Amino acid sequence: MIRKTRFPGLRARFGVSRWDITPGLDVCAKNWGASDRWFARGIHRPLTGTALAIADGSAPPLLLLSLDLGWWRARADADRLRLALCDALSLLEENLIVHLTHTHAGPLLDSAAPPEGNPQACTAYLDELRTACIAGAKAALDDLRESTLLFHTGACGLATPRDFLDPGDPQRFLTGFHPDAAADDRLVVARVFDDANRTRATLVNYACHPTTLAWDNDLVSPDFPGAMREVVEGCTEAPCLFLQGASGELAPCEQYVGDTATADRHGRALGHAAMGLLEMLAPGNAETVYAGALESGAPLALWNPAAGELPQTLSAHAPAVELPLKPDLPGLDEIRARMAESSSGFGYERLVRQLRVRESVGDGTTSAERIWVWKLGAGGLVGVPFEAYSIFQRELRAECPHLLVLNIANGHLGYLPPAPLYRGPSLYTVWQTPYAEGSLEAVTDLAKKSLISNL
Repeated sequence: MIRKTRFPGLRARFGVSRWDITPGLDVCAKNWGASDRWFARGIHRPLTGTALAIADGSAPPLLLLSLDLGWWRARADADRLRLALCDALSLLEENLIVHLTHTHAGPLLDSAAPPEGNPQACTAYLDELRTACIAGAKAALDDLRESTLLFHTGACGLATPRDFLDPGDPQRFLTGFHPDAAADDRLVVARVFDDANRTRATLVNYACHPTTLAWDNDLVSPDFPGAMREVVEGCTEAPCLFLQGASGELAPCEQYVGDTATADRHGRALGHAAMGLLEMLAPGNAETVYAGALESGAPLALWNPAAGELPQTLSAHAPAVELPLKPDLPGLDEIRARMAESSSGFGYERLVRQLRVRESVGDGTTSAERIWVWKLGAGGLVGVPFEAYSIFQRELRAECPHLLVLNIANGHLGYLPPAPLYRGPSLYTVWQTPYAEGSLEAVTDLAKKSLISNL
């Protein structure tokens, strides 16, 4: 009998939950240096948190949270949420991933927000976020039941490269659409079915910066992931987790606008691409079995879907890596001195971000970091607390095609550009990051080794 795996997957117990994390309008929402607005005036779409719990036998469960938030300004704030979840739910640190979808139209995630940004409201929001995430995660763990997950891969044309050499200054790159470069358009989806063949959850993993909405937008918004979920959830009647991929150099061609209709259009494009893949997944069709030949106008090969034996293996690892910091990275005293000379504008915003990063990595020459590698049956997941370029996910998927790759997982401090970009014209992702040349390659090697040894 000829059998062929069509959609790899996992047999385990799954639980899912969804909750609201929309901030009040008194919470600072200034995420663009070009913006002169500290607060939003309304809500485009609610921000949500979604949790997926996965368990097998008596082993500790895995827990994945996807939050409609931007990025952490300081390591301490990310760690405070992550460790609170571990403590409250008795989770192993390697078994928890808190992932941010990276909207640029959400609340400022900084417990040390500037006076103009109403720091008391920012701190209160972070406290409320921890409470809500603990409750939401507990609901997912309480919802565990036997289910099947199937993976599928395809493509979507939303993402485009965004490192564009300035036509007026060949010594610097601009951050915006590059019309002559190709993007990594890989789209990885997964669908979870219960034993009554109902969809319990879907996952959509795609690499594209949610920067449709920018300084002219004055509404809180998840950007394009909001409309994407609306499309998918309308078809599947189940929560959808958006997972931001390795999108360091990827963004929509049409971006930096104030019109939320553009973000919704982008979301529908991604949502329909995802549904084109998700519709192929159905209970009992993980394999296809050759059923013989039939003579007709042509001799026909007959294949029938079959459930197959899905693996039930789960594992979680969080290997560490010591990354070198850039030798010219300014120290805390130097950054604070520059801030005293420039108290407003985009230059000051850059200095504030640089200060938070330097406070997080310390004044040494290296920074100890971790990545998260999960085995999920015939597929897997890799989460990193960086904004890695897409070459990271391309190289990892050469080892494991059905791999979910997540940027901004369990923290965020900076970009990971490929080494050659450190030696070219001035580039935002290079001068923003605290990590030295070769850091992306070191993280990639570590992830590959962990994938090969554990998958």
